Amino acid sequence: MRRLVVFGCGYTARRFVALHGSAFDRVDVTSRSDETAARLAADGLAAHVFDGSELTPALGEAVRAATHVLVSAPPDVHGDPTLRGAGEALRAAESLGWVGYLSTIGVYADAGGGWVDETTEPEADSERGARRIVVERDWLAFGRERGVPVQIFRLAGIYGPGRSQIDNLRAGTAKRLVKPGQVFNRIHVDDIAAALAAGIARPEAGPIVNVTDDEPAAPQDVVTYAAGLIGVEPPPETPFETAEISEMARSFYSSNKRVANRVLREEFGVRLAYPTYREGIASLAE
Repeated sequence: MRRLVVFGCGYTARRFVALHGSAFDRVDVTSRSDETAARLAADGLAAHVFDGSELTPALGEAVRAATHVLVSAPPDVHGDPTLRGAGEALRAAESLGWVGYLSTIGVYADAGGGWVDETTEPEADSERGARRIVVERDWLAFGRERGVPVQIFRLAGIYGPGRSQIDNLRAGTAKRLVKPGQVFNRIHVDDIAAALAAGIARPEAGPIVNVTDDEPAAPQDVVTYAAGLIGVEPPPETPFETAEISEMARSFYSSNKRVANRVLREEFGVRLAYPTYREGIASLAE
């Protein structure tokens, strides 16, 4: 029996379950709140409330019976909530054969617009990225201890249905910030789902994989392209230095790098459905 347990069933993990959940005999998912768990249950999922503390009896049983575990819950100031609250049950999961951890390309330091790949030593610029590095290492150590394949998926900026520049333009919230030389990688949520499915099929691959598109691009170019597709005027260009944005948004612009995806293509065998923002945004505009 193939049983998947998903810790933190947010946007990305939920899309994976929607597209690939049928590959499992049972799927259990967690959320931090009763409200979100109720919505997930209404969608037909076995939903549990879990905040990194004590497991409910039902969730404990699910974890101990799991064959596959996907960890999408982010770390907190105390480390990884899944390892903290479910580590003992995971160590007792006799049929466990795969763990996937969703991390971020934010673990790489600023490269001045240059290229980085999976051989680049992670040296995060931010506290959030530093936490991710620690948790990545903790999960890899868990895999060695248990003799279970653990794959670390370092995700670029995620977009997809309901979460894209198309939606921002229609809502009137899109900005065209300009910081000369700044580029970002992106990745469509469906390509993330394909990467996870490929990892499950090839547990020996990796264990580190950058899940990014093929063309890092300036953020203002993506907004302009999206506006053209839906026939609206793009917002005016705003110099980054004078833009009124949150400190978190500003922190993303402090790191400028191009992130390569060789492992995704060559070891995981993934052919991106949306290799650049153009294909991805065009599909959403339709």
